[in-house]
Amino acid sequence: MSLMPVAEALEKLLEEVTPLESQIVPLEQANGRFLAAPVASTRTQPPFAASAMDGYAIRHQDIEGQNTKLTVIGEAPAGHSFSGQVEAGEAVRIFTGAPVPDGSDTILIQENAERNGDEITVLENPDCGAFVRPAGLDFSKNETLLTPPLKLSYRHLALAAAMNHAELAVVRKPKVAILATGDELVRPGAEPGPDQIIASNHAGIAALVEDCGGVPIDLGISPDDPIELANHVRRAIMEKVDILVTLGGASVGDHDLVQDVLGREGMDLSFWRIAMRPGKPLMAGHLGKTKVLGLPGNPVSSLVCGLLFLKPLLQAMLGEAAIRSGVKNAILGEDLPENDRRQDYVRATLEEDASGGLIATPFSKQDSSMLGLLARSGALIVRPPHAPAQKAGTPVPVLIL
Repeated sequence: MSLMPVAEALEKLLEEVTPLESQIVPLEQANGRFLAAPVASTRTQPPFAASAMDGYAIRHQDIEGQNTKLTVIGEAPAGHSFSGQVEAGEAVRIFTGAPVPDGSDTILIQENAERNGDEITVLENPDCGAFVRPAGLDFSKNETLLTPPLKLSYRHLALAAAMNHAELAVVRKPKVAILATGDELVRPGAEPGPDQIIASNHAGIAALVEDCGGVPIDLGISPDDPIELANHVRRAIMEKVDILVTLGGASVGDHDLVQDVLGREGMDLSFWRIAMRPGKPLMAGHLGKTKVLGLPGNPVSSLVCGLLFLKPLLQAMLGEAAIRSGVKNAILGEDLPENDRRQDYVRATLEEDASGGLIATPFSKQDSSMLGLLARSGALIVRPPHAPAQKAGTPVPVLIL
């Protein structure tokens, strides 16, 4: 099987993927969720002409110049309106948010008034309509103000609350089962045997799933045994997960059993082996309604493939507006040799120059087992297949981490 280009593989992975069904959640649980239905206001905001400042509600036509004197006939605190009407030569003490009394059209702020008993003196003339918020200044009843696709943040939730919504329809979070494979793996915190290593991929992929809005489900570590591996796969199907992510075991070695076991369990293979580095032995398919993504076992390969393929898959299931690649332009900090037939994702530091431009400097070593370099990287330099050698100072596309 020939190596599939990255762009073609991503397009094939996302074929016919649509947003998951919606669910209703309380407003306080909607932060970071993806809106599933338009949200229209149930009320007008503000529902009445309101004062924007503490001061006095007056009729602008009564001002005859500085030192105009007006009689205070009542008070309008926030939450309580003045029941009467402001007539010629009268004023009402008013506070921020209170309804503007009938007959008045302007707020004289308290700093520009001098009060003596029930009489105020105008010290500085306001403009007509000053500090009056008209009804509907922010929005009107039945006006649609939030529409999907939208990732809800504190700003949107404050608006939804102001529109008097206690609940919102959001896209259900995708459930992602994560299964590591290999006799050589032990969980973090365990004591590895002389021929074993710590399973690190699971922690990174689970965090990526959470960051993207999904729910990771830990299926643990399966040994290199077809029966054990099949039992783990069946558990994922019983959990009705949306995505099954396997870590390792999808290559061509004698102990790489994942593809064979998944095939016997009914997986339809979409593609396998991608023209990219790191991450060539990437596999994708589906088991019924469950998407299957087989990530490489090498830690950096696994995380880079998760960023390039698992993240867009989750975005599509959540109905995000666009698959945000995060690719920007930078200046190469050091020379790079010519590339071969695979698309390279080169770990690099990322700095700003004096003008605010980005400088991407590749690490000299790029082994796919070196998580330390990935943790210190600010970007991945994207090098197309057969890219020619490039000198420091030339522009390159980078995937911001």
